[in-house]
Amino acid sequence: MTPDHIELIKSTVPVLRENGVALTSYFYQRMLTNHPELKNTFNLDSQHSGRQPRALAGAVLAYAEHIENPSVLAKAIEHISTKHVSLNIQPDQYAIVGDNLLHSISEVLNVPFESELIAAWKAAYLQLADILIQAEQNKYQALTTQQGGWAGWRNFDITQTEQVDAGQILTLKASDGQSAINAEIGQFISVKVKVPNHELEQPHQFAVVAHVDGQYQFMVKAEENPTEYSVANILLSHYNVGQQVQVSAPFSK
Repeated sequence: MTPDHIELIKSTVPVLRENGVALTSYFYQRMLTNHPELKNTFNLDSQHSGRQPRALAGAVLAYAEHIENPSVLAKAIEHISTKHVSLNIQPDQYAIVGDNLLHSISEVLNVPFESELIAAWKAAYLQLADILIQAEQNKYQALTTQQGGWAGWRNFDITQTEQVDAGQILTLKASDGQSAINAEIGQFISVKVKVPNHELEQPHQFAVVAHVDGQYQFMVKAEENPTEYSVANILLSHYNVGQQVQVSAPFSK
């Protein structure tokens, strides 16, 4: 990035502090409208509640504030890349995100798309995307080299359900009969289910409560105010022993 790019990015910090959530909310709506296939990747409950737009707004602001030295954000990069790996985010999706983010900045801030400001944000985004893509590729590779490890989504069978006071404990075993990487209690797995009455899948993260004989156990609690996309409620209402879900490898937040 050039010094001029850096100054332009820094000039948007006050705007991001004031209007960051409005920008990221607009961005998600724009992107998911233009690329509905990404609804299978992004948790729609988090979109409806505003959690995801708020989280992205905070990340964009932090990046702009530290644009001269993104290494300051190493801990955040680690967290984001781990989350992306749990959702099987791939390099080609960064182009879609970048295009919609740049157009959103242009449209929300009423700045011409051909302006120097958008050019500066493009350079900033490409810099961040390169950092994240490399970190994620390293994580995918590390997962595949471990005993029982895998990258992306893998089919698991529900082998047992147990009703407890707090909810239900589900036990999962790899559908291919092969070993699955060990999971520590407190680590997380992403579980993806089919949404009833929609041609749509939704992911959600659950904490592992036990890893017994190569099988994962996790607790499912019903959402108090569920939407039709609430993974926990879908699991409780529509999934039983013998059915399949998709699972990503265990990770620590």
